[in-house]
Amino acid sequence: MKVTADMSQIKPVTTTRPWRFRPAERRTLLILGDLVAGGLALAISIYFWAIGDQWLGVSWTFIQERIPVWFFLLPFIWLLLLLELYDVQRAGSWKSTLRGVGTAVVMGIGLYLVLFFYFTDPPRSLLPRRGVAAFIIVAPILTLFWRWIYIRLFTTPQFMRRMLLIGAGETGEAILRILKELWPPPFYLVGLIDDDPEKQNVEVSGQLVLGSSANLTAIIQEQKISDVLVAISGEMQGQMFQALLDAQEMGVEVTRMPVLYEELLDRVPIEHLDANWILRSFVDDARVSGFYVLGKRLMDILGGLFGMLILLLFLPFVSLATLLDSGWPIFYSQSRLGRGGRPYNIIKFRTMIQNAEADGRPQWAKEDDERATRIGRFLRKTHIDEIPQFINVLRGEMSLVGPRSERPELVQHFQKHVPFYRARLLVKPGITGWAQVNFGYASTIDETKIKLEYDLYYIKHRNLLMDIIILLRTPWTIFGFRGR
Repeated sequence: MKVTADMSQIKPVTTTRPWRFRPAERRTLLILGDLVAGGLALAISIYFWAIGDQWLGVSWTFIQERIPVWFFLLPFIWLLLLLELYDVQRAGSWKSTLRGVGTAVVMGIGLYLVLFFYFTDPPRSLLPRRGVAAFIIVAPILTLFWRWIYIRLFTTPQFMRRMLLIGAGETGEAILRILKELWPPPFYLVGLIDDDPEKQNVEVSGQLVLGSSANLTAIIQEQKISDVLVAISGEMQGQMFQALLDAQEMGVEVTRMPVLYEELLDRVPIEHLDANWILRSFVDDARVSGFYVLGKRLMDILGGLFGMLILLLFLPFVSLATLLDSGWPIFYSQSRLGRGGRPYNIIKFRTMIQNAEADGRPQWAKEDDERATRIGRFLRKTHIDEIPQFINVLRGEMSLVGPRSERPELVQHFQKHVPFYRARLLVKPGITGWAQVNFGYASTIDETKIKLEYDLYYIKHRNLLMDIIILLRTPWTIFGFRGR
């Protein structure tokens, strides 16, 4: 985005703007509210548990003698089970909230039952049925009440940031299309500003162009604007640049379109970036420390060893089911591209019929793929077919977290149709990843572009905390049967 030399001076006018929450601040608010709900549920569950104790009742002695230390961690465990609901868009939907809380309850009950029936006394005595049952009943009720308040209150226009979009061209129209797909809306869009005389007082994607840079400050004051979004991909005139500086001096927050795109969607806008952005993002911004590299490898080794135990647990059942369904082989190996484009052989449970690609041409995985066997469809839906990849993780060819591995033939194909596709090879492929937990499989070029946007977001922002969050969100893709 170039700025011309003409810098006409516009005297800024100071203004005040009301406090409104950004998406990141809304996420923090949701976490705090859920934590309070979890804390209240803990106190209520302890009370009902105590009044049922005929000897101690509600007393300090009961807390000391009956309650195991881990029980006080239940509010934090509850937050982990609600991890999918900290997406601001999902949090604004009552239907998604009900589904998310319901899934969290099912996962919590399932985890407790596994531990309860796995252990025998004395460890089983540390898993109090009365206290856990009370928490599982009360926590969802309080959480749903808090989330109802959040949806009714914080998604109303009064609590939304009022935004003005600068630029009614191709980039501006692209962000407008995205905003129309988001519900509830992340902010209240007042209108557009553009210096093109032909666009004045014209509607663009349902939004009116209110004026030009010459009257930007007046519009900000009149409409009580809190944010200005700059969606100009070409040359910016000096008058517009100066107007934006004046807006910033007035206390208005000025944001570039790629930054807001990342904040709203957790992915990068590959169709509206240039090579300089890629170099800046992946050479300057995305360099990681040696501590991260070491920590990630240690996490991969520990996770790989744990995964091998899971593999040994599932192997007899998957082997028998596969043999009865479609015969040998149980596993299959296929060439994939790893970090830096180095090929390696991925290992998975076989889910397709023999000679699924008899013509030798690679094919996309599709919903209800007719090439999948009966047991293979279940393995793919639950992602059990991917468990053998822990062998690749221990070998160092893959990581627990990273972009999905892809075949060399498809990489060559995608490079011709998807901008910056090869940038995903900057890191090791992963068993799970940011794109996998947010989007899933891709079966078209357009879907592949969206997945790449998620992959590049991960590469740019990756750290150990993000990797842990992705691992914690992965069970949702399994319980949600989002595989293909």
